[in-house]
Amino acid sequence: MKSLIIGAAGFVGKHLASHLIGAGWDVEATRLPSETIDIDIPVHELDILEPDSISKLLNIVKPDYIFHLAAQSSVPISWDKPSLTIDVNIKGTVNLLEAIRNLETNPRILLIGSGEEYGYVLPEDIPIKESAPLRPGNVYAATKITQGLLGQIYAQAYGLDVVIVRAFNHAGPGQSDIFALSNFCKQVAMIESGLVDSIIEVGNLEAKRDFTDVRDVVKAYKLLIEKGESGIVYNVGTGKAVSIRALLDKILSLSNVSIEVELDESRMRPSDTPIIEPDITLLTKQTGWKPEISIESTLLDILNEWRETIK
Repeated sequence: MKSLIIGAAGFVGKHLASHLIGAGWDVEATRLPSETIDIDIPVHELDILEPDSISKLLNIVKPDYIFHLAAQSSVPISWDKPSLTIDVNIKGTVNLLEAIRNLETNPRILLIGSGEEYGYVLPEDIPIKESAPLRPGNVYAATKITQGLLGQIYAQAYGLDVVIVRAFNHAGPGQSDIFALSNFCKQVAMIESGLVDSIIEVGNLEAKRDFTDVRDVVKAYKLLIEKGESGIVYNVGTGKAVSIRALLDKILSLSNVSIEVELDESRMRPSDTPIIEPDITLLTKQTGWKPEISIESTLLDILNEWRETIK
């Protein structure tokens, strides 16, 4: 079976490619001209805002499975650049679905949404089932809701084989420092190296989020594209939310120096959801997947990678 990872140069894409290769899959990937992929697989340049380029590539590769990872995936950036987020996450998805609709074959597609789609979750909705109301609290979440709805519409109207994911927060080695846990670890590594004062700057620490190691997440993606039901949405997470403060405390406990914590108002979002915690019953029933890597191991791996990078 041949798989195509669209947007493989990103954090998750590289881990997914490595996992699929390790499982013996035939893997090809796309990237933007400005990006690099340091994995020995066929790589194609692709901008998902160019419909003709998508159609041309799909007719060349002829994939059986398509993982759609190309996205503007940062909530803070979605506030600063809403038009870009809409273009990439919505228009890019429509371009892909239209290209697939016009193929002679009918590849299976995994669309990656987000736990952010649930937005302002009521206490009675915790843990969050896939059927829970969607109350998006940011531009990124709104675009991902639209992406998922488009996937379901194309599955119903045109018979496309689309499986939809709502992935909750994930972390691990290689993640950009625009994301909280990687940013905290980078700041700690810089403090340990004596490059900055012993003060770590943070945003909202009271929010509770479900963090899964990216290496577990990509295992769930592989299982879902194999075993998931077309047109159905699946939560992907550990099923357990933890406060950002508790995670920061774990990171600080891994450091060999004393560090003060200071609130940076510029890191606060215009709005933030207090708790996001998924029910993953549907995922585990359908695939047998369960998380294997502890959050402590994830944080240590991220911190050690930043230590090596800064050294």
